[in-house]
Amino acid sequence: MSLDIPLLFETGQPGRANRYLREEAAATTYLPPELLRETLPLPEHTELDVVRHFTRLSQRTMSIDTNFYPLGSCTMKYNPRVNDASAALAGFRDLHPYAPDALAQGALRVMHTLERALASLFGMHAFSLNPAAGAHAELTALLIALAYFAQRGEGTQRTTVIVPDTAHGTNPASAAMVGYKVVSLESDARGRVSLERILSTIGPDTAVCMMTNPNTLGLFEDHIAEIAAAVHAVGGLMYYDGANANALMGNARPGDMGFDLMHLNLHKTFSIPHGGGGAGAGPVGVSAALAPFLPTPIVRSQDDIFALDFSCEQSIGPMRSFWSNFAHMVRALSYILANGADGLAQCSKLAVLNANYLRVKLRDVIDVPFDELCRHEFVASAQGLKRDTGVRALDLAKALLDAGYHAPTMYFPLLVPECLMIEPTETESKETLDGFIAAFRAILTQARRDPSVIQSTPTTTPVARLDETQAARHPNLRWKPA
Repeated sequence: MSLDIPLLFETGQPGRANRYLREEAAATTYLPPELLRETLPLPEHTELDVVRHFTRLSQRTMSIDTNFYPLGSCTMKYNPRVNDASAALAGFRDLHPYAPDALAQGALRVMHTLERALASLFGMHAFSLNPAAGAHAELTALLIALAYFAQRGEGTQRTTVIVPDTAHGTNPASAAMVGYKVVSLESDARGRVSLERILSTIGPDTAVCMMTNPNTLGLFEDHIAEIAAAVHAVGGLMYYDGANANALMGNARPGDMGFDLMHLNLHKTFSIPHGGGGAGAGPVGVSAALAPFLPTPIVRSQDDIFALDFSCEQSIGPMRSFWSNFAHMVRALSYILANGADGLAQCSKLAVLNANYLRVKLRDVIDVPFDELCRHEFVASAQGLKRDTGVRALDLAKALLDAGYHAPTMYFPLLVPECLMIEPTETESKETLDGFIAAFRAILTQARRDPSVIQSTPTTTPVARLDETQAARHPNLRWKPA
């Protein structure tokens, strides 16, 4: 396959385009003048040329349908096609966002059923499907916390949010965006939050403690019940970041651990496509005391009739237009119904099994700083390899691309130098995992034998190594006529 595919702008020729409109008909026959541009310098191509162009481009990229994606914290599992088929049903696909409730009973039932299923699975009193993605859901949860403390007359007192260094990366930004002061909490030698450190940090100014459990090291916070009790004792709230919920879905519930707020990434745990950066879906769950502050609208049910309720006086209001990414709700509910309670629990158990299988099979060739029973992911470190050979985590990631595997998450969490965070998910077979293990071990062997070979990778991908500084500061993003 050629590595150099010219732009459509460079190959178009006048008169080549397919003509679907009569030449004698003015454009205003079909569109009002105010919607027409005076100039629109698009290249002229046949439809077949355009289809082949974009098909070739698609074949240059990796995807979850073609390659193993062991991206830690991203949970890049297979997206079952039955989910897409459900979302494409005409009754869902063709429903107008402004359709009255009486004509949208099926869609409202999906939303209500999904909310109740998530509440049951994760031990929350209620969920809102309104937020558009994970970080958006974090923002929503912290706005709920603000409203809650304001209603209690503690709005000026509760000023700090505690964020452990093993929390998800967007937590500090979300807290800062709503005006909270962020207090970072250092992990102990076990890679966990210690009760002693929490007790020395919390106080009457504590609003929220944000935690990911299992954390971004793939380790379960085994003192979580005591930590939650301590935060509650000073009047604070516990927030659960659901980025790693695939590790415990159906087996443990954040609500039972003492969390008051949480979010889920439907595009992670519930097999929704990540979609090249969007669109995601980030439902927010709350305890009973916080339910009045959920975003509107709320789906209500009475006598098996469903309706959108906008009248919640204490609500923080809508977080986005319409009712978020409805097709994703259909996909998520399809996934839940297809697996059932036992199947969802089995998914998490297999995710944990696969992660520990990789950890044990690789720990003799690369450093595993927290080499104990992990949950759905674990972290490796190339720090020793870099010291001995000069080969960095970045070099290993590039070499894996040559071997046909997407790289793990790199340099996160920040507390592990030269970090590689590896999450296989439950949908990968043992044969796939064994192939990844063999490739990774061969790369490490080559790195110690001749580091320059690994440092020059990738060599088989359409694009080799870039000057990453220049690519970030001076990206070439659009075509301009000569």
